Amino acid sequence: MHIPDGYLSPATCATLYAGCVPFWRMALQRVKKGLHSRQVPLLSLFAAFSFVIMMFNLPLPGGTTGHATGIGLATVVIGPWAAMLAVSVALIVQALFFGDGGVTAIGANCFNMAIAGSLVAYAVYRLIAGRSALASARRVVAAGLAGYVAINVSALLAAVEFGIQPLLYKDAAGTPLYCPYPLSIAIPAMMIGHLTIAGLAELAVSAGVVAFLQRSDLSLLRSTAGKLIDAAQALPPAAARPLRALWAGLAALMVLTPLGILAAGSAWGEWMASDYANPAARAQIAAASFNHGAPQLAPQGLQRLSSVWTAPFARYAPPYIRGVAFGYLLSAMFGVGLIVVAILLLGRFTQNAVRAGPEAV
Repeated sequence: MHIPDGYLSPATCATLYAGCVPFWRMALQRVKKGLHSRQVPLLSLFAAFSFVIMMFNLPLPGGTTGHATGIGLATVVIGPWAAMLAVSVALIVQALFFGDGGVTAIGANCFNMAIAGSLVAYAVYRLIAGRSALASARRVVAAGLAGYVAINVSALLAAVEFGIQPLLYKDAAGTPLYCPYPLSIAIPAMMIGHLTIAGLAELAVSAGVVAFLQRSDLSLLRSTAGKLIDAAQALPPAAARPLRALWAGLAALMVLTPLGILAAGSAWGEWMASDYANPAARAQIAAASFNHGAPQLAPQGLQRLSSVWTAPFARYAPPYIRGVAFGYLLSAMFGVGLIVVAILLLGRFTQNAVRAGPEAV
């Protein structure tokens, strides 16, 4: 679901970047006034969780892979606007440092997952949870379904963006310039795996962690609870317990990240330009695309834009580390560190903006 460089036209990328700007601005405005010492660690935690959980690749039908995103969980705990910022930071770090998603497509990936995903997750959660008690099983179900619907909406948006490229951008001979697969292939290729395996993984993660929080720290579920039946459940932030258990869980996930490379194959639509000239890779692309033959060479626009940015640790493989599994683990640790620093800087920026006045952001 991380769209690489070259699969979307520059016009599509620019449009989606522009579409992100008002949401990022609104998110900063919504978050900055309430950003205090407790919220900075929460934002860091869920941005880092989103980054790490996306490193666990799952085998999908057709020989491709997918992953959970953590969007639903982040939205349920820290709210849709903070989740937008947290997931956006994770996606930007992935693109810039690890080549997971293209730099030109950061706007598209953030719009699909961080923005649309967060808003959809929040709407589904509030609709299903209603005014139920914070410790109600209904909220566990609501969180799971919020994550499931959010990841599938994100996947659908990416599929549509892939699929409209051959309709809109062709050369004089009618050959696609960017993504070569139309909507009739892109949508089912993306959605089958997400409606089943990746979506269920997102559901399990969201519901499981919310169930844990109901036993350990109900106050973390208060910000998105709306009006509760029992007003006494409106716990003050001071009643919250330390976040050590959640950070420990994140550390455990980091240690386990090498398991994320056991699933063979690439995610659909994330093939490198060089794969189109490789007969074995072309056969895999065709098999994942309902036996629709892959072009002999990468489309011209895809070839040109695919080299616009070279990530220093592309594919989570630091060049100075020989062991693939150890390199993947180090990438997870480095990525989490970068995200924590980025969120701390974001927190400092918003705090300074609050002191400077409302017109500062």
